[in-house]
Amino acid sequence: MEQKLVAFALVAGLLTITPGLDTALVLRSSLVQGRWHALLTSLGICAGLLVWGVAASVGISALVTASQIAYDVLRVAGALWMAYLGVRLLRQAFSRTPHLPTAEVQAAPGSAWSSFRSGFLTNLLNPKIGAFYVAVLPQFIPPDVPSAVAGVALTMVHVLESLLWFGVLLLAAHTLRRWLERSAVRRWIDGVTGAVLLAFSARLALVR
Repeated sequence: MEQKLVAFALVAGLLTITPGLDTALVLRSSLVQGRWHALLTSLGICAGLLVWGVAASVGISALVTASQIAYDVLRVAGALWMAYLGVRLLRQAFSRTPHLPTAEVQAAPGSAWSSFRSGFLTNLLNPKIGAFYVAVLPQFIPPDVPSAVAGVALTMVHVLESLLWFGVLLLAAHTLRRWLERSAVRRWIDGVTGAVLLAFSARLALVR
């Protein structure tokens, strides 16, 4: 089991540090809203990973992957959610209203739940995460270990690696805090992240 865990850790680690949607969300949250919101976004992303991993372990996401209709419904829902986030960020980037200072953003009511929800739903509504677990987990499950137990253990490895990676991103962003307090920089971050989200949305909606 230990060898399987190490092998899976290498594969999942490479996937984790590859620049993508999760990294963009956490960086944007850290740079614009502060470390607390970035932490909540990270926890939401990891919660989504955990749900997909557990679902794959018990065979639920395998059914979604096997059913074209179920997969398409989840794919379209995920694309719409990412498009909504992308448009909202682009509107903020081009808005004439000044961005709030980090402390004021952190104190905004309901924003903590919004940060967690953004990370959670972005991963939960992405069927490619489920497809990854369905395709990869079985290759690393030892024959003498119950598949559900081994699948959850492997998923936790991926979750822990993701938390470590997001921690590195938060530390890096913290060193640039003073420069990132500028309103123009925050607008640029919102614009880039919004464009990334729209690109992922289009890819998820169009690529079958």
